[in-house]
Amino acid sequence: MQITQTKIPEVLVLEPRVFQDGRGFFLESFNQNAFDQAVGFQPSGEPYSFVQDNHSSSAANILRGLHYQIENTQGKLVRAVVGSIYDVAVDIRQGSPTFGKSVGKILSAENKKQLWIPPGFAHGFYVLSEVADVLYKATDFYSPTHERSIVWNDPDLRIGWPTAGQAPILSGKDAEGDLLASADLFDYAAFSGASSSEASPLEAPFSKGDA
Repeated sequence: MQITQTKIPEVLVLEPRVFQDGRGFFLESFNQNAFDQAVGFQPSGEPYSFVQDNHSSSAANILRGLHYQIENTQGKLVRAVVGSIYDVAVDIRQGSPTFGKSVGKILSAENKKQLWIPPGFAHGFYVLSEVADVLYKATDFYSPTHERSIVWNDPDLRIGWPTAGQAPILSGKDAEGDLLASADLFDYAAFSGASSSEASPLEAPFSKGDA
């Protein structure tokens, strides 16, 4: 597996080794030992573990996000198995050197790349193909009570969505997402291990953004 660090060091691109011949291909989409070696461990010293696998199917020009949970905080390992998407991670850990910055990568059935988005980030994607099926593993369970959404076109984030001038198709919830300045945000110290050892990266304290 090839690991590429992005401009936000904690966000990684994972490229599995693909074995291909006239019959088709084979790849190992996930290996816990390889993942631990690539990603490292939580500030608590425990490895990341996944508890839920999700599958979404979306038509062209659909944009989902930017989503996160203020409790039951999720790390996500994302890949596209049909079509292609522009996948985005936004650092919403107050105090982080990359707070408010984003990473965007094309994930497709063809390139077979995966994006690791650690806890403490908001996540969203835009569908580039006619249809896209996205699979992602999550480090904690879905908790609708704690789910939050930041609006996709927040001017403070300046995300370069490749919409080619089209207005993306959004859910009602995503269309009414918060601005970063007023959103519930995370404390970077809880994820970096800079605070007391009692702070868990999956139960991180959060605060309102500065208006």
